[in-house]
Amino acid sequence: MTEATTVRTGKTPVDPTDVVLELDDVVQTFNVKGGLKVHAVNGVSLKIARGETIGLVGESGSGKTTVGRAALRLYTPTSGTITFEGEDVSRIKGSKLRRILRSRSSMVFQNPTTCLNGYMRLGEILREPLDIHKVGTPAERKQKVADILDVIGLGAAYADRYPHELSGGQRQRVGIARALMLDPSLIVADEPTASLDVSVQAQIVNLLEDIQAERGLSYLFITHDLALVRRISHRIAVMYLGRIVELGTAEDVFSRPLHPYTTSLASMELEPEDRIIPEGELPSPSNPPSGCAFHQRCPIARPQCATERPELQETTDVVSGQPRSFACHFPGELQLAAAGDHGQTVPAPLPVVTSAPSAI
Repeated sequence: MTEATTVRTGKTPVDPTDVVLELDDVVQTFNVKGGLKVHAVNGVSLKIARGETIGLVGESGSGKTTVGRAALRLYTPTSGTITFEGEDVSRIKGSKLRRILRSRSSMVFQNPTTCLNGYMRLGEILREPLDIHKVGTPAERKQKVADILDVIGLGAAYADRYPHELSGGQRQRVGIARALMLDPSLIVADEPTASLDVSVQAQIVNLLEDIQAERGLSYLFITHDLALVRRISHRIAVMYLGRIVELGTAEDVFSRPLHPYTTSLASMELEPEDRIIPEGELPSPSNPPSGCAFHQRCPIARPQCATERPELQETTDVVSGQPRSFACHFPGELQLAAAGDHGQTVPAPLPVVTSAPSAI
């Protein structure tokens, strides 16, 4: 593969104390017809440092997108706290919300076709955030549009084109450019490469990494692509039915998973006969099970799992020495059993629990 189609693996070091976004015990529920209440997010706590990429993974219905949208206050959380660059933005509204959060954060959406207005030229699409927030003079706004088109590799001449004149990869570049127009410190990228072919995916990821290195951007990267998220993320948070069940560096989480659900996800990169497929379907978020939400599908579940919900616990990885967290009564057991079945040797997890942190 050429450089243009190979995802680079270098990750810029980050200072974990320089926090851009913090979610503290965020709960997001929705009322639906029939009096049902959907528990989309159930007590998520997470910190994202400046310049850090957090990968958020889990199957459809786990609550990943809801976490991303709540982080940007597209939803008002049912409970919990969202802090952005030191400011509590959980329930602020109007001009204060626009000034503190809207002007400093943005989102890249999954479908690069439907997220762009087909009746507007690219220059108009990119200028719109500047117009709304009254940034600069008309001449300065036009110049910034030209500059950002150069940054994403299209060129200023594309300002007069319409979205339908572009390829899927070019449209996604425009989506990234729009997210960059206000010089944000945080971007939530919701499956930004899902609709693109493999070579274009690599180009988009390389572009995001280049921009992060130049601008110190933080990313919350939501995806189903385990190989991709492993390559680009500093840390990975694994979600299941509205909760984070494991969190750690990309290498630690996939090489030495502690939660059985993470073990099953990591096994998807193995040969079909070696994969661990959870039985049954993801439970309904309107009627979550008691105890551990995964216990009905877990190969190593015990009676305790059905009655006692495990909280997110902090530990230190036995190989890397890096902090990581898990929410399981029997951490690492399934990974050890699977490794033994294939004649492999992995370090016993032996977690050293220090606390049940509000945010990691």
